Amino acid sequence: MRLTAAITTEDRFWVARCLEVDVTSQGESLDEARANLTEALELYFEDDPAMEPPQSPIIAPIDIRIAG
Repeated sequence: MRLTAAITTEDRFWVARCLEVDVTSQGESLDEARANLTEALELYFEDDPAMEPPQSPIIAPIDIRIAG
């Protein structure tokens, strides 16, 4: 199953969030955060291996104006 991760930094940690299902993990490096998210997702789907793959999100930029 192929899923999408959004990975950002928060303080000294990397935070990896799956866009298709509500699963998030973190690590001290990008690789560690990604590996931890992979493990968390495998555990998430372990309870119901016959679950249909979630639909991929549409990723699109949004422009906003900020008064200032």
